[in-house]
Amino acid sequence: MNVLLLTDKLITGGAENYFCKLENELQHPDLTFYTAAGPGELFSKIKNENKFIPMMRKNHLGNVLKIRKVVIANKISLIHANSLRMVLYSVLLQKITGMEFKIIYTKHNVTMLEEKYESLFIKLLNNHVDRIIAVSNFGRESLVSLGVNPAKIMTVYNGVDMQQFTFHNKETAEITKIGILARLSEEKNHELFLDIAYELRGVPDLSFYIAGEGPERNNIQNKIDALKMAGNVKLLGAVQNPEKFIKAMDILLFTSHREVFPMAILEGMAVGTPIISIDRGGIGEVVIDNKTGFLISNHCVDAFCEKILMIKSDEEKKRQMIEEARQKVERDFSLQEMVNKTLQEYVNCF
Repeated sequence: MNVLLLTDKLITGGAENYFCKLENELQHPDLTFYTAAGPGELFSKIKNENKFIPMMRKNHLGNVLKIRKVVIANKISLIHANSLRMVLYSVLLQKITGMEFKIIYTKHNVTMLEEKYESLFIKLLNNHVDRIIAVSNFGRESLVSLGVNPAKIMTVYNGVDMQQFTFHNKETAEITKIGILARLSEEKNHELFLDIAYELRGVPDLSFYIAGEGPERNNIQNKIDALKMAGNVKLLGAVQNPEKFIKAMDILLFTSHREVFPMAILEGMAVGTPIISIDRGGIGEVVIDNKTGFLISNHCVDAFCEKILMIKSDEEKKRQMIEEARQKVERDFSLQEMVNKTLQEYVNCF
């Protein structure tokens, strides 16, 4: 049986890293795996280039025609779509090839279609998708509440490669480094991160770091300049090795307006970097407040600042939190568990 994994692009992001992990790790004696994606810096992580089909970012018709040839030539039995656009590609490919391959959709984030055309979104999933992988129970429950058939949906948590994200026992440093690793987009709410940095500007030995690229870069830089925080907040751009950035930070903040299940939280917990996060989406399924990290109920600058200062001043509390966080990731969020459960979903389609 031949399986094709699709994703839009290979820029740095949670869904794209998920795709690369599956491309690297999927193995089964009865399955052959092919992959296709648009360009991006994560192409360097692709291991099986002989079974990889490059797509274009905007030429959707060209992409569909190219993938059509792959589907027919390799008698694809299942397509695993890692975005809603790839679901639409898959449905169109069924129509133009006449082939009855199965479709699995991993839902990583909130889509424009479900926000603007909810009934069409529900119809698409219920009528055309065979299995849906939710990356958190929150994501699963959200789909069910919309009216998606619950029998189709399985939660498969993202998994961390514990050999890549090895535990890093931090020494007490003179400077406490506080970071955020996220696409520079409006929903990630970097404005709050900057407000926190500004509120703590009088506290000695704190530095703030923003890693990532995206459409909000200029707005973020303008606010840094307006607050006169250029000496204390560093805008780093895209990072090629996220594990190095995460290990270098003493605290990671997550300030999003909305989330499903950010991979960087698991990675931070794995390497031993304390997490302070807004309580959104499925984050509470991994960050247990006051045990494996701190959860903040609303976008309150003072609440974030209080937890930052607590971690900075209470070494014993920080040590306990780091240990419990690492243990939880090892126990519940391993890469192998994610791969095994994904393979089971493939088998469940037949």
